Amino acid sequence: MQKLFREYGVTPFTPMKGLFINAPIFMSFFFAISNMAEKVPSFKTGGAFWFTDLSSPDEFYIFPILCGLTFLITVECNTQDGMEGNPTAGIVKNVSRGFAALSVPLTMGFPQAIFCYWITSNLFSLVYGLVLKAPGVKKFLGVPQIPVAPPTTTPQPSFSLFSAIKQVAEAKAARQAAASSRTEQSKVTEERISSSAVLSQRIKNLEKQVKGRKKNKKR
Repeated sequence: MQKLFREYGVTPFTPMKGLFINAPIFMSFFFAISNMAEKVPSFKTGGAFWFTDLSSPDEFYIFPILCGLTFLITVECNTQDGMEGNPTAGIVKNVSRGFAALSVPLTMGFPQAIFCYWITSNLFSLVYGLVLKAPGVKKFLGVPQIPVAPPTTTPQPSFSLFSAIKQVAEAKAARQAAASSRTEQSKVTEERISSSAVLSQRIKNLEKQVKGRKKNKKR
């Protein structure tokens, strides 16, 4: 693993570089816009459409929902890229989804000016990530193609309620079929026995008749 890191010039903390660069910039804009929303008079009439007053929260909650939605789309489209084979990729994605859902109630009281910057930043991140996923852009920037691992098939459990019920039903049907076949065989056997008994009785009657006729002739 260390040899692989040295070959490509990366470390396990390399993905954190983006966070260390973006986080201070985002926080600077966040506090700057919040301060301007409180102290700059033009923010009260500098908006458009339903958000004319940029210093007040969104009464229709359109901005908080748009902010959470754009962040969720960015997570779904770009978070997994570059994390193939990483066992923590699923955890990171689920945490990001939870943060996207919680961002709606947590940001309802923010000034609308912050959302104008935040949603624009989310859209830029979304487009930026989609562009970097294009094969032509990757080739131009020298980004290696990451092989996609074949999907692993999860083995089916050896026991389930449905299979147990099916096996019981099949066993019951097999027993019924065996019982019916035995009944049919016994009937056939009884019929054969009865027919043979009748035949033997007829033969005995014929023998008696023949003997009786012989006696009569002798007389």
